[in-house]
Amino acid sequence: MDSLSMVTVRELEVAVRIWHPGAPRTVIAWHGLARHGGDFEDMARLLGPEWRILAPDTPGRGLSSWSLHPAHDYLYSHYETIAVSILDHFNLDKVSWIGTSMGGLLGMFLAASPRTQARIESLVLNDVGPELELDGLADLARYFTIPHRFSRLSQLETELRQHYASFGIQSDEAWQRMTLSSARRLPDGSWTFHYDPRIGEQFIHDTPRNTWADWDAIRCPLMVIRGAESRLISEDIVRRMAEHQPGLEVLVVPGCGHAPMLDRPEQVEPIRTFLDTPHPRATSAPPRTRWWHRLLGQNQPR
Repeated sequence: MDSLSMVTVRELEVAVRIWHPGAPRTVIAWHGLARHGGDFEDMARLLGPEWRILAPDTPGRGLSSWSLHPAHDYLYSHYETIAVSILDHFNLDKVSWIGTSMGGLLGMFLAASPRTQARIESLVLNDVGPELELDGLADLARYFTIPHRFSRLSQLETELRQHYASFGIQSDEAWQRMTLSSARRLPDGSWTFHYDPRIGEQFIHDTPRNTWADWDAIRCPLMVIRGAESRLISEDIVRRMAEHQPGLEVLVVPGCGHAPMLDRPEQVEPIRTFLDTPHPRATSAPPRTRWWHRLLGQNQPR
């Protein structure tokens, strides 16, 4: 990152990682359940200096505060409050949003709510949508509600490589960077992950909602990225997303599951094109096949 800003929301301090702080255009990039804003380093560099990237660390992750009251703070409703506070802190009346997994759902809720939808200019969902495959969701819940402890840092890296293999990370250097940014030393000298182990309580305390109604309420331009091997969002779910939102842009990323890392040109260039393109709202037109679908040998969902 190029700079770091700390935003206080109630008693929690939220770290916002920033790339290209002097850029003329801004996009919010929000990470997944147990990750942090540093995951967008490569995407920020590939998008280039015309884009300021603001990537918050959700409370309980990365450099942000841990909550003393997880049942009140590790919830989407509170994350929405934090997101609005960040928009206000940076004087952003309207902004594009890129969200991976949890961060995508957060962007979806903001874009759907009458209180905040005018502030989301366009929305990119990375391997997430208004419906999720229950088996994949259960796997996430099980994994992140179990404490992880490693006697050696190399063991932590091995676990990262296994658990996040579906991210499609290709180089040893990238895995080492992820290890360094994901590790936290415990008082006894052992290692664990950077996040508060209580973040998984969100699966217990969060209020169920009609996310398809949220999806239908969105009025900004939309793009969904799906890992071709994703166990969280299926081809059928993406097809139905496009039926509900006919202007939806779709990118299917081969060789990835949940969720593409957005760390290489063939993943980021379609995002840039989407962000740069004027998007009149379509109400009945079928989804278009973009050049990157042809390039990757993929078609829009049918």
